[in-house]
Order: sequence, then C-alpha cells, then structure tokens
Amino acid sequence: MFKHIKTAALALFACTAFWACSDDEYTPDPAPTDGVENYISVESVSATDVSAEGGEITVTVKSGRVPTARPADAWVVRKSSDRTGDVATFVFTIAANTGAARSTTITFTSGELTADATVSQAEGEGQGFVPPVRQDANNSVEMARLMSLGWNLGNQFDSHSNGVSSETAWGNSATRQDLFDALAAAGIRTVRIPVTWLGQFGEGPDYKINDAWLDRLAEVVGYAEKAGLYVIINMHHDGADSAFWLDIKGAAADEAKNTAVKAQIAAMWTQIAERFASEGSYLMFESFNEIHDGGWGWGDNRRDGGKQYATLNEWNQTFVDAVRATGGNNATRFLGVPGYCTNTELTIENLVLPADAAADRLLVAVHFYDPTDFAINATYTEWGHTGDPSKKASWGDEDNITGTLDKLADKYVSNGVGVYLGECGATTRSTDRAEAFRLYYTEYLFKAAADRGIAAIVWDNGSAGTGKEAFGFFNHTTGYYITPKAKTAVETMVKAFFTTDPAYTLDSVYDGAPE
Repeated sequence: MFKHIKTAALALFACTAFWACSDDEYTPDPAPTDGVENYISVESVSATDVSAEGGEITVTVKSGRVPTARPADAWVVRKSSDRTGDVATFVFTIAANTGAARSTTITFTSGELTADATVSQAEGEGQGFVPPVRQDANNSVEMARLMSLGWNLGNQFDSHSNGVSSETAWGNSATRQDLFDALAAAGIRTVRIPVTWLGQFGEGPDYKINDAWLDRLAEVVGYAEKAGLYVIINMHHDGADSAFWLDIKGAAADEAKNTAVKAQIAAMWTQIAERFASEGSYLMFESFNEIHDGGWGWGDNRRDGGKQYATLNEWNQTFVDAVRATGGNNATRFLGVPGYCTNTELTIENLVLPADAAADRLLVAVHFYDPTDFAINATYTEWGHTGDPSKKASWGDEDNITGTLDKLADKYVSNGVGVYLGECGATTRSTDRAEAFRLYYTEYLFKAAADRGIAAIVWDNGSAGTGKEAFGFFNHTTGYYITPKAKTAVETMVKAFFTTDPAYTLDSVYDGAPE
C-alpha cells in the first residue's frame, strides 16, 4: 500500500513516552518551589494481578503536585487520567499476554518525588507455543485456501527515507520472533512482507543488492517459517506513483526505457530468488505492489490505448522468467502477479497471466479497500445496509463485496487460478458505534472471501491510533495486541475464516449488522 502516515501513532508514542498528555490534556504542574509542600504515594491499584487476556486497571495516586505516570513496558498504556483535590486517578490498558508470566512497574512522579506501582500478568496462551502444521499445495487454488487468513508486516521493510529503505524508517521497531509466534497463535496463517529495495542496490547492469538487506530479510522470513506460517515477499514502493525506477508511465512511452527496466527487474529478482532458492514451498514471491502512474488507476492508463497495461504484463513475464531460471525450489515455487494498481476491475480486464513452465503455480494478487472513504480515509463512520445514509459512502455496500469477489472467483478460481487479497481491511474507529461498523465490514469481507476460497491478508502499519490510516493490530516487535480493539478485530477475522458451524453463513453475518 502507499505509505500510511503514522502521525497518530507517533503522537501516541510521544504521550506514552512522557505520560503527560492525553485526550484531556492532563499536564503536570511546574516543579515544586520553596514553601510548597510536595508528597506522593500510591493509594490503590484495582488489580495487581491481571489475567492473560489483559484489560484495564485503575490506580489512584495522592500527591502535592499533579503527577505524571510512566509505565516501564509498552504492554501497559495509559488510557485516561483525572484529578480531584490531591488525588489523581489513572486508567491503564493492559495488553493481552501471549508468552510467559510477566511483571512491570508504573512510576508516578510529582516534582522530584516518585512512587511505584507493580503490576503482574499471568502466562499467556503463547507459552509452550506449537507452530501450526503447514501443508503442501498441489495447485494455486489449493494454495490460496491454505494461505487463508493473512497479515501484512506493513511500514517495516517497505519503509524508506531519503531514497534508502530501512526497517525502522517509518516508526516501527525492528521485528523479532515473538511477533510471528503471536501471529500464528492468534490464528494468522500467512504473513506478507512488503519490501522496498530503494537505496539497497548498486548500479547496472548487475544492480547488486546489499548483502545486509537480504540477510536481514532472510532472518525475518526465518522467523515466519519457524512459526509455521506461509510467507510472501515482494517489490513494494520501488514503483510508487512512477516516482522511482519502476516507472510504468515512462516505460510505456519509451521502449528503450522499458527494456532497461525489464533488465533491472530480471537482475534483481534473480538475486532475490537465488538467495531463497532452497526455501520450501511455504515461501512465495510477489512481483510488484501497486504499480500505477500516479493516478491510482484513473491516470493516463485510461487514455493511452492500453500501453501501461501491456507494459505491466511484460514486467510480470520478466519476473516469472527470472525466478524460474534460478532453478532449485524456484522452479515450482508459487508466484503472485498483480494487475494494474492491484485494482480488481483493471486486473480482471487487463491482466494477462504470464506463460509459466511450472503448471498451476501462479496466483493473482489484488487489493481491496472499497469504499476507500470508509476503509482508509475514515471520512465515513458507517457502512452496509443498516448504516445511516448520511454517514456512509454512496457506494460500496455488501453487494459490492460479493459482486467483486464473485467476479474474481469466476474469472480465476473457477479456472484453476488462485486469488489472494494482498491488502485489505478498514481502519480502527474511536467510537463504539463506528467501531461496530468497522467490525461488521471486516467480518463480512473476510467471510465472503473465505467462502470463495480467496485468501485475505489484512494491512497492519503499526498505528495505535484511530481514524485515517490507523491499521494497527500487533506490536511489530513483541507481538502483543496494539490495543484491545485490535484483539477483537483479529478474533473477528479468525471467526470469519475458520468457523465451521453450518449456521454461520454470510447471510447470518448480514443479519447481525449493527442496528
């Protein structure tokens, strides 16, 4: 996906780092001055032993000055605070625990004085975690069904700054094994790792990729493999808006440039494929991300006589040829190919599947954020047949989901070609009602995809906020749910994909829409 700005998440980080800001702008008094009595003590803690599921605790503090609060660990997040007289009341959210029993301290400060509260949490379900058993697929349709429910490590390896990609450039900390174990324990079966290669390769004709970048990517792929997950890696922002070397607009207009771009595609995918040639069939390659000319599917591609579509088809063929030529497990590895801008309509109308020496090993990748003013921009707070017309988009209700997925199933799945939604989802909302519609949208989309054998891979950029582009679910380092709402959303996706009760149908989801 395009870069999800992390303003809200960074603002939250600033608050949780200094613990002096919140929705009520709870600001500490100045430092004590001579003659002003100062004191601080923790008066009560509603629960010092918290269950593995997490929840909320309340701490009251008595102090001469307005106190601040600083938890020692990220799994404790201040939700709100208030003060009457010299007694302050703090509410903290405790994240779910997927690992061993743990404890932490919350330090309260009044001027130069401090007082601590200790909180412990029970062992989580992730303790003694046993990875799920992966199965091998005989064809791409079967592979999509096995991939089923997926998750994106977004704003991580796809992040970049000043022309150089970096794992931490957009605010997320370096990832580790804990995350992938937590994903698998939660019910996720596939991880898509978007990768931007900008600034990590040398000059042509070799375009040598930096060993350190490939080695770190391989380490993270290893985390996912160890956790029993299927994995997808791709080329992500290298073609963003035709701004970088994957310039679809320029290549479509200039055959010499197109030839040069294809040579670089071949050189880089050859290196990537060779680095992972011995990895098993759990690992997939996806050629590109949202390739477009800056118009998000509504640019010159609509008036250039199909030149950009034809160019992308050539690029996908170059990708397949380069991977297959490296041999080893790459000779039969499953590969994902996107259509223009990963738009479902443009994909169905214009994607030509590459010729492939390996039979039944290609999958089609599309993205689904319809309608964008609900799913991404959060301009509207409601969705679907029960939504208030004044609070929802004029298009994109349930029939759009079923209609779009039916077209994909008819075009590809019924003809032996697997399909996955490489990115999808809707942003977290601030109010209970708006969040109820977000969960309904999520459940309806994921249930509809599951019913049609289409894998669905939710976008996660690490944002703990609400509203526009707030797509956070898991802490990308620890694997803890980033908020209680995130846990509920993931449970909703798992329910949609894996419930076997025959009474649970898309119709029953529809009937359960918010009123």
